[in-house]
Parts: sequence; structure tokens; C-alpha cells
Amino acid sequence: MGNRPRLMRAAAVLAIASVALAGCATPVAGPSGNYARSIGTAPVTANPTPYSAALVCMAGYARSTHLVAPRIAVGRIADYTGKSESDGSGRKITQGASLMAMSAFAKAGMPLVERFDTSVSELELKYANNKLISDAPNPAPDQAAEYRKILAGQVPGSDFYVAGGITELNFNIRSSGVDGAVGGQNTDDLKGTFRGRMFIMNIGMDLRLINTRTLEVVDVISYQKQVVGREVGAGLFDILGGNIFDVSAGAGALEPMQLAVRSLVERAVVEMTANLYGMPGPRACLATDPLGDGTVGITGGYVPAYNNLGTNNGQTRADPSRWNARRDSAVRGRY
Repeated sequence: MGNRPRLMRAAAVLAIASVALAGCATPVAGPSGNYARSIGTAPVTANPTPYSAALVCMAGYARSTHLVAPRIAVGRIADYTGKSESDGSGRKITQGASLMAMSAFAKAGMPLVERFDTSVSELELKYANNKLISDAPNPAPDQAAEYRKILAGQVPGSDFYVAGGITELNFNIRSSGVDGAVGGQNTDDLKGTFRGRMFIMNIGMDLRLINTRTLEVVDVISYQKQVVGREVGAGLFDILGGNIFDVSAGAGALEPMQLAVRSLVERAVVEMTANLYGMPGPRACLATDPLGDGTVGITGGYVPAYNNLGTNNGQTRADPSRWNARRDSAVRGRY
């Protein structure tokens, strides 16, 4: 009979927990039309690496010295490691290294021409060749309009293009750990445990810069970056007044592998761009305009659509509060 009150208390706790969980998710849509509100309110932020500032510096150097930069195209930078998740959910390494390279060259102020995904341009060229596309603001659907002309030489060519791939992903280059336990000999004495682990892996990349006209490889760079992970934990076990207390806590962290790939790409682009610009090393950043080019920043670069560089959004693209309905007073409460 002595166990009955304890069982009743446990049943009550389970019932309360079930009701609380049921209140968090329901199959009935609320006034907003959703079943549940998503958690998390972190704003969108810039995604720089330790080499992003150097890329922006190069854009400022080219602008201050009036350099005419060559046009760059980015080809396929593939994942050649062959490593995939054991559960079949996908590759362990990002398949978007080419996109990272485009952003890196934009940060450096290099003019880019698209060669990675030309499907839309090719389709529009096909339509224009058949006189089906008009550039009129609102062409009438039942009347012929001035069609788009195809002009010789209207597509600028590239001077160089980048290709390469992610070639290494080595797990557990070195690891270390410690586990310990301490406590009294009796079963009801206080006992404690501790564990700590650390491991290191690395990612490698090989890139090359190719002259588009001659297919001559003019620059080859191979880099690797090590990634560190760690885990710590501690626990306490004790019996007080006939009650069992088992408390444990821990924390773990792994340096982002995809950010390591971005760092590899940006470091390689820094070196390639410095060569193309003829830049005399990092000390050239000391002599450039600290504001740099108003159209280039750690988020990338753009061509202004209007002559409003002083008032447009170019200088605030890295501001986490800009345009955020929760953090920007100019937007908050509008909708």
C-alpha cells in the first residue's frame, strides 16, 4: 500500500505533462491560420569569414587606384570527397562552393558574368530569336509589339574562370578525452562523474584560375583547414531522504564545416584577386579609403539600379536590424 501514493503522484505528473504538450501543438488552426507559431526570432545577419574584410579591402584598393578588373566566371567547384551521411540524408559537405566563390569575388569588387546557370538566359534568347519577347512595359496580348532585337556582341565575355573542388574530408585526425568518477563506497553516498572529449578533422580544397580565351591555367591554389570539436559533461548521483537525485549536464560544440569551406574559398579568392590586381600584400589596405566602394561589403556586391547610392540600402546590408519587423522601428507595426 505504501507505493500507491507514489504511483498516484507519478500518474498526476504524467497527466499534467501530457496536457502541457497538447497545448503546444494542436490539430486545430488558430486565428492566424496556423497550427503553431514557430520558435526563434534571430535576425538575418551577414556571414563573413576572417578573410571577408580582406576581400572588401581589395575592392577599395581597385577603386582607389582606378584598376580595370578582368571579368570572372565561376564554373563547377564540386565535392569530390564522396562522403555522405550514414542515414542517407545527403552529403556531409556543402554542394554550394561555386556560389560561395561568386560571393567572394563580388566582395573583392570583381565584375562577374554568369556561366553557372544560364538556363533562363538561353530560354529567353531562344524566345527572342523567334520574335516572341517584347520589352514594352505592358504589351497587349492581342496585338503585335516591338520585339527584342538580338544584337551581335551584346553578351560580355569572361577573361578568367574558376574551377576546382573540395578534395579532402578527414575525420578524427587527432582526438583526446578523459572520463572520471568519484564518490563514497556506500550505495547511498554522493557520487560524481566528469567527461571531456576533443577531436580534430580537416577539409581540403583545390582551385584553379583559367584563361577563358586560351584555356591556360594561370593560378593554382591548394588549401586545407582544420576543424575542432569538443564535448564536456558532468553528473551527480545521490540518495537523500529515500529520494534519488540524478543530475547531469553537458555541452558540445563543433566548428561549422560549411563555414570552413567558405573560409577556404575566400582565402583562395583573396590570393587570386591580389595577383590579378597586382596588390602588394595586406599593407595596401592601410592606404585605401576606409569606406571602400559603396556597392561592396561583407555580404557581397551589387550594381545600383538607380542613381541613389547615398540613400539606398547598400550601406546597411550587413545591419541585422534593417528591415526586420521586430527590430527596425521604421518597419515595425506596418502590417
